Formats: sequence, C-alpha cells, structure tokens
Amino acid sequence: MSPTSNSTHTTNDTLAKARIAVLGYGSQGRAHALNLRDSGLDVVVGLRPGGPTWAKAEADGFKVVEPAHAVINADLVAVLTPDMVQPKLYTEAIAPNIKPGAALLFAHGFNVHFKQIDPRKDIDVILVAPKGPGALVRSEYERGRGVPCIWAVQQDVSGHAEAKAKAYADGIGGTRAMLIKTDFKEETETDLFGEQAVLCGGASSLVQAGFETLVEAGYQPEIAYYEVLHELKLIVDLFYEGGITKMLEFVSETAQYGDYVSGPRVIDAGVKARMKGVLTDIQDGTFAKNWIAEYNAGLPNYKKYKQADLDHPVEQVGKQLRARMAWLQAGAAKAAGEPLKKVG
Repeated sequence: MSPTSNSTHTTNDTLAKARIAVLGYGSQGRAHALNLRDSGLDVVVGLRPGGPTWAKAEADGFKVVEPAHAVINADLVAVLTPDMVQPKLYTEAIAPNIKPGAALLFAHGFNVHFKQIDPRKDIDVILVAPKGPGALVRSEYERGRGVPCIWAVQQDVSGHAEAKAKAYADGIGGTRAMLIKTDFKEETETDLFGEQAVLCGGASSLVQAGFETLVEAGYQPEIAYYEVLHELKLIVDLFYEGGITKMLEFVSETAQYGDYVSGPRVIDAGVKARMKGVLTDIQDGTFAKNWIAEYNAGLPNYKKYKQADLDHPVEQVGKQLRARMAWLQAGAAKAAGEPLKKVG
C-alpha cells in the first residue's frame, strides 16, 4: 500500500454539498467535527440526549440531535463512538435511517472486520483513521498542518467511495500530511497488535517489571520510578522525532552499549514468539470474541485488571512524585529549588 501526500489543503469538491453526520463527540469526534466545519463542510452532530457531550457540542456551535435524526438526511455518517457501543448504534439508529448511496465511515475497522456490524448492501463503507489522538488532529489542523491518515474502502456502491474517503481525510487535515491506503483487515489487526504488544500492554508491563526489579533489589522506589517510567518520555520523544537513529544520536555511548548488549537479553526470541501468539489471537478472532463476551458480561475481568494497574506501587509512588512536578500542574506556582520530600 503506497502513501500519497499533499502539502497543501485542497478544495473539497466531493463533499462540498454533502451533509456529514458525526456520531460521537469524544476526542476524535470533536476534532473531526470541528475540522470538517472549518473546512467549509456541513456538519451535524448526533448524540444521546442528556449525554455528557451534548452541551459541549452545542457550546462549540453545532446543531446536535439524536443519532437517528442525524443519520436520516446525511450523505456521510461518521461513526466515532467507542467500539463496543457501535453495533447497537448501527442496528437502532443507522441501519433504519441511512439513505441508499450514502457513505458509512469508521475510524477503526473492528466491528466491520469482526462482523459485529453487517452494513447494508446499498451504502458505501469506508474508513479514515488519523494516526494520532484527537487533540493532535485538532491542534495540527489549527496550525495549518495535518496528521497522517490511513484510509480504506470496504464497500463501494456509489462508485465514489474512494473519493469520499479522501475528501473526508482532506476535511480533517490528513491530506496536508500523508494518506496511506489500507483495508479494514490490516487496519484492525495492526492497530490491536500495536496496542496490546507494544504501546499499551507491552510498555506498561515492561515499566512495571523494571520498577519491581529495582525495588526488590533494595533501591528507592522514587529513584526506580524516574529511571523506568519518567525518563521513558525522553526516549519516546526521540523515537517519535527521528526513530531509533535519533535516539542513538542523543543518548550516551554507555547507554548505547547497554542497549546493544542488554536489550536482546530482555526482549528475546521468546518475547517475539509470544507476540506472534498475540497476533494469532487477533487474526483468528479469539481476542475479539473474548472482548465482546467480557463487555457483555459487565466487564468483571476488565475492572479487576484495571484496578490492579491503578494499585501497582509504581502508580502510588508516581502520583506523589508527579504532584511535585510544577510543569505538570497547570497554574501551580512552585518555588524554584524547593526540595523534594521523601515519599513513603
């Protein structure tokens, strides 16, 4: 799948006269809605009455209606709600109301790929997923830039599904950066794998194991926190800005040598083999089946796992240390050089 790029914002002819219904007004929903409107497109927001974001969307100047009403006259319906509420939303509000030839757009392919949603055969089904959080999608747009987007077409009834996907990506600023073509399968499976094996599950477990190793060896929890969690941001920022190359350029030779000889001892062939197991569970639907069953059961294990993370000593120590970081406390006036009180 080859990337395409465009350094300037283009005229959005495909959706110029279209009505776009944005369902959901969380991080991505709000960013998409604001960017689309600022690109000159007609946007209506569909939300549950009395929900926490209804007033926020109204305060931002949008017409806000119930999802079913937003869908009825829409030419493109963007589903930007959490994955697990989408099937019910589709069944109750979208399927009975979306007009033939309209486009149904997702920012994540989970429900279509794992067949929790079976879209009507008389509509386009497309995907546009910015590779960044909603706040970044919005702030980059406001700066005249954009966040790269991946896009896909699952179902093309109108003959213009690709143009609609690219026009939507253009409307949220994606064409200012880069568009990469994908498909629902690739987007879904790689997204889930990245979250589980590296970005969330892998990183959290690595930090916790490193913290435990140092504390169990007798080192101060505060020192352990800084070494295995706090300073991780510095390394991730280097990765983000210039990959492994820039990280190696900006760390010491001692750190580099430790990277070379000790990294493979920790992340060895066994880890990669277990990563392949995680990927297999995603590919064959095991993870999706288990997650859907967990959600339908009321999230008992999810809540237990989450509480265990929140209760982990690295979080207890970190909470107290972060309270002393003036740069993290908006509006806090801390005296320069104020000594750090020992936690414990």
